[in-house]
Amino acid sequence: MIGRLNHVAIAVPDLQAAADQYRTALGANVGEPQDEPDHGVTVIFIELPNTKIELLYPLGDDSPINGFLEKNPAGGIHHMCFEVDDILAARDHLIETGARVLGSGEPKIGAHGKPVLFLHPKDFQGTLVELEQV
Repeated sequence: MIGRLNHVAIAVPDLQAAADQYRTALGANVGEPQDEPDHGVTVIFIELPNTKIELLYPLGDDSPINGFLEKNPAGGIHHMCFEVDDILAARDHLIETGARVLGSGEPKIGAHGKPVLFLHPKDFQGTLVELEQV
């Protein structure tokens, strides 16, 4: 059901410093900041030959990233995103197998302009999983 790894998301306490570090120290192709108000984050994508890294920074006081950074002040891996061909079929299959879909269970439009869903980390060995329809 799952396809390729689309990205690994890292929550960061200083978005510009993190972007500069990837650009300068690693020579990475670093994109521009992009606000995603529906998800409460500002993101920067780092393009790699085989996947992406998504730097996440809180956008507003209600951002879900605020709580993560309170527990992990230096930042850290927040989630992994896998591609799926049909997000509704993937959701229904996961629910049938006992996985919990976060939120209303209806896909939202993600940072790439495609439907996304998040799966409860307790159902995936402590890892928050995002599914993105390709």
